[in-house]
Order: sequence, then C-alpha cells, then structure tokens
Amino acid sequence: MQQSNSRLPGLDTLRALAIAWVLMSHYSSFVAGEQMFGWMGRVGWAGVDLFFVLSGYLIGKQIAMPLARDEAWNAGRFFARRLLRTLPNYLVILLVYQLFPGPPIGGHGGPPLWRYLTFTQNFGLAYGQMFTHSWSLCIEEQFYLVLPLVALAFARTRRAPWLAWLGLGVGVALGVTARGVASVRDGLDAFDAAVYYSTLCRADELLPGVAIAVLECFHPALFERVRRHGHVLLGVGVLASMVALYGIASKSAGAMLTTTFGYSILAMSFAMLVLAALSPMSWLHRARVPGAASLALWSYAIYLVHKPVFMALAPQLPHWGLDAKSSPVILGVMAAGVAGGWMLFRLVETPFMRLRSRWFPSRPPQAAGGAAAVSSFARPAA
Repeated sequence: MQQSNSRLPGLDTLRALAIAWVLMSHYSSFVAGEQMFGWMGRVGWAGVDLFFVLSGYLIGKQIAMPLARDEAWNAGRFFARRLLRTLPNYLVILLVYQLFPGPPIGGHGGPPLWRYLTFTQNFGLAYGQMFTHSWSLCIEEQFYLVLPLVALAFARTRRAPWLAWLGLGVGVALGVTARGVASVRDGLDAFDAAVYYSTLCRADELLPGVAIAVLECFHPALFERVRRHGHVLLGVGVLASMVALYGIASKSAGAMLTTTFGYSILAMSFAMLVLAALSPMSWLHRARVPGAASLALWSYAIYLVHKPVFMALAPQLPHWGLDAKSSPVILGVMAAGVAGGWMLFRLVETPFMRLRSRWFPSRPPQAAGGAAAVSSFARPAA
C-alpha cells in the first residue's frame, strides 16, 4: 500500500476510497455482525484489490523509470527504502498482537512468529486467526522482492520492454490458472481462504498497475495519447468495476468462472480508474475531495490499526449500553480506527520516513556506473 512522494489528487481519492471500503467491510464483519453500508459495504473487500493496483503502479514506476532512462539502478537502496517504509508500522502492530494473543483482537491461533517476520504467514492462513489482515502485506512484500529481480533479468536484453509485456501477460495467466485449478480440483471459490489469501491466486492483481508504469515509462507518446481520454477512462473504469464487483459478489457467471477470472478482471477495471486519475482531462484527476489527501497519507497505518481497534471495542459496546448499528456509534468506532492510524503514522511512520529521506533520498546524485545494478534498457519509440 505504497504512497507517492508527490501528491496526486486522483490517486489520493482512490486510496481514500480503498481504505474507506476496508473500514466499512471490517466494521460490518467484526463490530456490527451484519452488513451496515448497503452495496458499498458488501463489496468492501475490494478495497484491498484497489490497493494492489495502486501499489503495482507506484512500485512499478520506481523500478521502470530509471531503467527506461538507461540510468543506474541500485537494488540495495530500493530494498532499504521499502523496508523503512513498511517494517516499522508493521512491527509495532505485530508486537501488539504478540502482547494480546487471544480474543478479542488476537483471533484463534495462527502461524508461528517467524512466519510473520518473514511475511510468509499468508501461506495456509485461515479465517479467524491472528492478524489475518496482514495477508495483503505478505503478497506485496513478496511482490517487492520478485519484481526488481525480474526487471533486472529483462534489463540484460534490448528487447526488454516487450519481454516486460510478455511477463505481465504470463503473470496474469498464472493467477487465472491457479484460481481455476483450485476451483476445479478442490471446489474452492473466490472467498475461500486458500484462494483469497494465496500469493499465486492474488498477486496478479498488482500487474495491471505495473502495466500502467511500463506504458508510462517505455511508451510515453502512447501513454500521453491514452491520458487525453480521461473522461472515457473514468466512465469505462467505473462501469467495468461495478460489473466486475457485481459478478464476483453475486457469482452470476458461476462459481468456477467467477473464481478463475473475477479478480483479474476487477484489477484491470481498477487500472482504468488509475489511468483516469493520472489524466489531466479527468474529473478524478482534478477534483480535491475533502479529507481524501489525509486518509491517503494515513492509509497504511489505518489499515494496520483499525481492525484490532474495532475488535477491542466491539465486545465493550453492549456493556456501555451502545448499539453498534446506530449512526453515532458507527461514526465513533470508525473515528477511533482512523485516530489509531493517525497516531501510528505520527509516532512511528513519520520519524522513519524522515530517516529514509535522509539516508536514502528518492533521487540521489548518481555517478556513471556507480550503482549496484545498472540497466541496459533501450527506450523504444511509442
């Protein structure tokens, strides 16, 4: 769930929507015990899917841009920046779960600690276990490890941009195949834990975001032509996203087809929204939604904090004579989750981001041949 150093209102709006979706979904599941937000709440699980596409674009661009410019690219520096970005917040919340391992916040059992420390707990993770919402962080961390290595392998050939497109297609095909096999062989559907938490079944959702980064960095003229159609991108993205969400939630195409293709189609639909957010012609790019920039800035911290806050408060509400289905209580519990994220952002994330800027600035001066890994990408004509 990466943040961009430069604030783009359209991306902030999408990131704010993503975290709002997650909050609605988890409030309904862990506090109210029933759906409280209508259709938007029923598809709140898709907030993570939108985060995947956004992360794919932002991380993909960090890797693709220097390679497209035939600049030196330091792999060690990239990984150091990623760890300083993701680890501090994560380790604080992991410590909370270790200190309070049982209900209400800790769930019923879970993988051993070393799995959480290596971001491998999503393998075999079951619903109701400890810190289950960390599954998406596992997939992103694993993605951050694999993508640069693949990019550097492609960088050794002058056909690298086209190999990148081929690799993106293969990656999506692997995700579709993995879900299809799980559905046919084991009778699993899109919301079974073995599919929902699986790296192979879900990591392909980051690839449409990477595709946008490849288009922007290696085919700039074509990217600019696409960006001129911002209103069309927004309209198609909204319509395609709604159709995909309805199809997955209702399984209108059948469980097997929904499981096999649903997540990939949804990610591609969200990619259209990301393109719209990057288009100066689009309302999504120009609009400043009140509060969206703040929610976007705090979104990673809110994502980590809100669920234990919700689960800690839920059993206390009846003792306090409060109805979890009333609007004031909904607003209060939601505000508590956001406030917890803001505190984590201010006390932990902000100091480490300052250290990161000091130790590993985003664009350090580079001498020729002075990086650990050097690109040989040639930028083709669009």
